[in-house]
Amino acid sequence: MAEDYTTDILILGGGASGVTSGIQAARMGVKTLIVEETSWLGGMLTSAGVSAIDGNYKLPAGLWGEFRDRLANHYGTLDSLKTGWVSNVLFEPSVGNKIFHEMVSAEEKLTIWKQACLKEVKRVGHEWIAKVNIEGKGIKTVRAKIMIDAIELGDVAKMCGVKYDIGMERRADTKEDIAPEKSNNIVQDITYVAILKDYGRDVTMPKPDGYNPKEFACACASPVCITPKEPDRVWSKEMMIAYGKLPNHKYMINWPIEGNDYYVNLIEMAPEERAKALAYAKHYTMCFVYFLQHELGYNTLGLADDEYPTEDKLPFIPYHRESRRIHGLVRFNLNHILSPYTQDEKLYRTCIAVGDYPVDHHHTRYHGYEELPNLYFHPIPSYGLPLGTLIPQDVEGLIVAEKSISVSNIVNGTTRLQPVVLQIGQAAGALAALAILNKEKVSDVSVREVQDAILHAKGYLLPYLDVPVSDPKFASYQRIGSTGILKGVGKNVDWSNETWLRADTVLLISELDGLTEIYPKASELLAATSKQTLTIGEALQLINEIASNEGYEKTYALEELGRKFELRNLDLKRNIQRGEMAVLIDYILDPFHKKYIDIAGSYIQ
Repeated sequence: MAEDYTTDILILGGGASGVTSGIQAARMGVKTLIVEETSWLGGMLTSAGVSAIDGNYKLPAGLWGEFRDRLANHYGTLDSLKTGWVSNVLFEPSVGNKIFHEMVSAEEKLTIWKQACLKEVKRVGHEWIAKVNIEGKGIKTVRAKIMIDAIELGDVAKMCGVKYDIGMERRADTKEDIAPEKSNNIVQDITYVAILKDYGRDVTMPKPDGYNPKEFACACASPVCITPKEPDRVWSKEMMIAYGKLPNHKYMINWPIEGNDYYVNLIEMAPEERAKALAYAKHYTMCFVYFLQHELGYNTLGLADDEYPTEDKLPFIPYHRESRRIHGLVRFNLNHILSPYTQDEKLYRTCIAVGDYPVDHHHTRYHGYEELPNLYFHPIPSYGLPLGTLIPQDVEGLIVAEKSISVSNIVNGTTRLQPVVLQIGQAAGALAALAILNKEKVSDVSVREVQDAILHAKGYLLPYLDVPVSDPKFASYQRIGSTGILKGVGKNVDWSNETWLRADTVLLISELDGLTEIYPKASELLAATSKQTLTIGEALQLINEIASNEGYEKTYALEELGRKFELRNLDLKRNIQRGEMAVLIDYILDPFHKKYIDIAGSYIQ
């Protein structure tokens, strides 16, 4: 294997974002190689055992939706995935791994090297030259035009010289009102998940060395739980064990309440130091498993013997909730989520993925956690994630995925979740493929081209719940929302937060400030009326006059539009609804494609 291997795109990491990066790029016809350190694919969903999907159940975007549908087909129905109460989508990690292997094997342009790791990499001219060590086969040199860092802790970005942050930023820098006053290098707890199986007989393990039941006394309600760290979250042992119940009598043990979360900051450690630290994390999880068996009576539950082909039956890797966070072309913070339309940067126009989970940080195993911001399910509306978070400053030919994107520490608490990371990977693959196909620099690829690729792959740009992907109006709503001509409204609804375009409500003229920003002619035309609403006929006349002023020539038949987009009762004298206005503007004016934006969402004159 001494000869060089040449590919267009090299993806380091076959985890959640690495797999979707590879599939998306290959489907766009670009030769792609994924290098993965383990024998499994799927990362945190499979290799780390976090097989309970958090959020985005109503937003089945792109490859995340495809993966969910394949799980439903495997187990029978979507409802068959609702086995535990922490999620609507729970599955055996081995099944997830099998599905990811099926998905990648269908792509002719995609090659996978497993049990392989990057040893060194350098940029020479317009290509990357990487040395990859393949277990049992030695070192192979890979030449690639574009590289994607989909490693769990952003190690590749560091090797390439990308600037990054670790830990919490101070409030004065991010302007996030819940950020700490002083910065620190504290990261979220990791977890070595355990997948237990009900054997129907006593399988209690030997007591681990140094076992201390007091460490877990308040994991659930019990006589020995006197001073819980989280008094409002002390549940029964039955609730605790059912939290991550999986199909086929298995249980995911990823318990955040004085359970097997473990604090250690691995990020800047050398490989040998990481291995030693992770041995302690594994031991901590085994102590918790013994606690469940010995103290709580779950003695028929033991480590599943049909999940991981590892000597200790534990997952290949821990669940990393936090990584390096690169300095990207943009930095996405909490204010962009809470008030997207009032920020100086209009990042909502540049989005390529969506999330609807609250900000959720795990810090209770850190000694001194009481002094940190309380980020347990901090409420936010659902949101779109901007493309510029994936593109590092000052390093060409590199795209960063997984949890190492350019977001604030606080925002990482929601963008880290599985459906968002799957979408991040898909966007990274689309961006890389377009750079290859267009023979452009990554930083020069049009935002709108990437968004078009996402829409073509049935992905979301903004998290509107008004219509599903299958609706013919879906793309129009997404495109017009991404111009800011019509703005959505977000709200908090328990764990599942929502955003609506309010497509079925009557349009008010006062809501067209986004239209007048793009088309000054609209201000002049609307100033002539004292009405608060527009009829369908008046809306058409307004749009046509704007089109004429812009020099567009597009003919249409109202009946044809009605059939194409399933618009009903198109009476010209009826007040137009917001969704209907979005369709007409999109079809006749097409501002999404004709009015160019930069990576920060500003219109390019």
